[in-house]
Amino acid sequence: MSDASTDSAGDCTEHRTVLTEADVEALIRGICFKTGPPRTVGVELEWLVHELRDPRLPVTPERLAAAYAALRTVPLESALTVEPGGQLELSSPPAASLTACVETVSADLAAVRSVLGGQGLALAGLGTDPWHPPRRFLHEPRYDAMETHLDRAGPAGRAMMCSSASVQVCLDAGHEEPGPLGHGRRWWLAHTLGAVLVAAFANSPVLDNRPTGWRSTRQLLWTAIGAGRAGAPPLAEEPRTAWARHVLDAPVMCRRRDSGPWDVPDGLTFREWTRTGAPTREDLDYHVSTLFPPVRPRGHLELRMIDAQPGEDGWIVPLAVTTALFDDPEAAETAYRAAKPLAERALPGPAPHNPLWLDAARAGLSDPELREAAEVCFTAALEALPRIGAGPALTDAVAAFRERYVLAGRTPADDLLDRLSGMDGHPAPDGHPHGHSHGKDIPS
Repeated sequence: MSDASTDSAGDCTEHRTVLTEADVEALIRGICFKTGPPRTVGVELEWLVHELRDPRLPVTPERLAAAYAALRTVPLESALTVEPGGQLELSSPPAASLTACVETVSADLAAVRSVLGGQGLALAGLGTDPWHPPRRFLHEPRYDAMETHLDRAGPAGRAMMCSSASVQVCLDAGHEEPGPLGHGRRWWLAHTLGAVLVAAFANSPVLDNRPTGWRSTRQLLWTAIGAGRAGAPPLAEEPRTAWARHVLDAPVMCRRRDSGPWDVPDGLTFREWTRTGAPTREDLDYHVSTLFPPVRPRGHLELRMIDAQPGEDGWIVPLAVTTALFDDPEAAETAYRAAKPLAERALPGPAPHNPLWLDAARAGLSDPELREAAEVCFTAALEALPRIGAGPALTDAVAAFRERYVLAGRTPADDLLDRLSGMDGHPAPDGHPHGHSHGKDIPS
């Protein structure tokens, strides 16, 4: 449950057999949607790691390496990995309930924070690093190849690799049959309601010490690296067929070698590779892991569009809201009705390269339609949370977020912009609503 920088393609095993185009399509169709009643939930939390005394101070690679060496001695339930820029990621095991997931990850985070605090470091819940330019911490052939490939589309790729962080919610694919919890409905809802999640949880308005004019600059970075790498397949097609075609037609990021630099072809799709070369199952597994759509089917659905959230427990709110809206049938039906009017704005192209998603990333909840949909969905989530076993602490956290942000048409990005404006006098982007008291620092 992570980006290509850290994962190896989930439930695929390594095989050396050469694949044909038909083999690839059959394999992808067989593994991408494992249907059945939704029973488990997981979360992947990416964090920037900053200097505890002052987040503007750089953290040397040597200090990061020492901190991560110390963390590897700590027993955790979640998988701990490191992203190319030194971001830390915790990937929970699949949990039988939302409450169990929160309890497991909260305990792991407490242990991680304790170790990092002893090293003078802290986790920062920000979608993009406001102060530090992209700098690679991990230097391995696969990251060299990734950087070379992404550089062809411009500088966004390096910022994505090294200066971004997210909350990724992982949910079961859903029932095979139609209905509010059917996999077809959940696939559609993830891509349409996903824009509302982008808007509500936008928390990355600053990059390179300047406001970018976008509430979610992180989402802008994903858009900039191209539809073949970070786009979704067309929603009008059956999900398995659409995803299999997307995988085949996506550009190959790199071809691995046992030694020396990896080959970085220019414009070669996996479909063309099957026709002109000899890719293996292992090559396919790696190729799938290098695709970064906003919703990635890996047997389960990995929702990748939410910025990292402020505060120690801010990540709990998007996890709780998303789980409630997808796994409670009544809330899922309400969310579907709220998202349906937005679908026309999502034309003509797939997420995140369509007007709906771009507006969500740029405007957040200052967009009236997105705000209205968010109000309906947060209300539905609050009603659903007790039905899926959530206790008062979870519902109170969601209610507080709804009151502070959703009902006010604000996002965490607006708080960051307010604090930046009060801190150094830099103007906020046009149209930015002010309303909270100015602080002395951008919160982590």
